[in-house]
Amino acid sequence: MRPHGGAADPSRLVRAFRIGWAFLSVGAVETTIFALATLPGILLTAAVLSVTEGSTPLRVVLVPFIFVPAYVVFAIGLMVYSALVVRALNWRAGPGQAMPIRSLGWPLLRWVRGLVLQHFVRIFAGHLFRSSPLWTFYLRLNGARLGKDVYVNSLSIMDHHLISVGDGSVIGSDVHMSGHWVDHGVVRTESIVIGSGVTIGINAVVGIGVTIEDGVQVGALSVVPKYAHLKAGKTYVGAPARELARSSDSKP
Repeated sequence: MRPHGGAADPSRLVRAFRIGWAFLSVGAVETTIFALATLPGILLTAAVLSVTEGSTPLRVVLVPFIFVPAYVVFAIGLMVYSALVVRALNWRAGPGQAMPIRSLGWPLLRWVRGLVLQHFVRIFAGHLFRSSPLWTFYLRLNGARLGKDVYVNSLSIMDHHLISVGDGSVIGSDVHMSGHWVDHGVVRTESIVIGSGVTIGINAVVGIGVTIEDGVQVGALSVVPKYAHLKAGKTYVGAPARELARSSDSKP
């Protein structure tokens, strides 16, 4: 078959090889990242065990205090190493790409492997650091362009490198935002641009290619459809999100 008039699909053998290589490579990389991230905690544990050798009561008292700081250091390491690997290996897709799923091309598989690393960060570090400066630090390191005083309280943001957010904007709890969507078996990517002083309410959905100008408020549970353009200073609510009209007698 020739999807959308393009080149013929690769053979099953080629696709099987690509899938196998993708699984092996992401497995090896993730294993290495976990090893590096857990190393400080292991060294700390070994040091405490060495210091308390021969003193069981002291060991019983000290060892439990290792776990929380060790996990925090592990989570920070996981975020840093994952973001650096995605950058180094270019495991992401730029704006305006069209990647047929059936073909299992290398651009698609690079992007998927980047999402796998991001997923592990979300599971093991996201719930600990969401809405904190460390979470915005990770998003920036992973490619997001975030201005000053940006507050992100969501783990449902994907394709960080395709997202730009201006100063003082707030991304509410569980907002879903990603730079890709699937159209008739083709993954398509596009940037999302959010201005300064924007507030996006809890559980809102922002589609690809969206532009939100300065000072916009998007209501909770609203859906901003793909390629929408929201005008500055307005309030948008609903699914799809529409401008909220102000009554003529409403106070400024």
